[in-house]
Amino acid sequence: MAQRKGCLIGCGIALVLGVGLLVALFFGAAKVLDIADKTLLDPKVYEAVKVGDPEGEVRAKLPSGDTFVKDALKDGGPAEPAGSVCAWYLSAADGQTEDVLRLCFKDGKLAEKAQYRMK
Repeated sequence: MAQRKGCLIGCGIALVLGVGLLVALFFGAAKVLDIADKTLLDPKVYEAVKVGDPEGEVRAKLPSGDTFVKDALKDGGPAEPAGSVCAWYLSAADGQTEDVLRLCFKDGKLAEKAQYRMK
């Protein structure tokens, strides 16, 4: 009887831990997808916007880009134009995310586009 009770307790603990792990994996996967949604930019969108386009029109086509990942994307690229505000994205081309796409805005217009490999 004591062995059976111990087995039931052990199985109950394993079940609770397993469910907890599944919940954590679900929320972790949701967070990764959210970051990808905010960070990946379709290269067609990048190519379609032109230097000189109004900032509002360009930003309306972009993902929010508001993730902690953007800080890692800043490294390795060319210097930012003086007085500009830049946004960094990963290229969504064919699942390849090694290319960084940077768009810099100044005086209400797209001032510069830069594409470079992540280091």
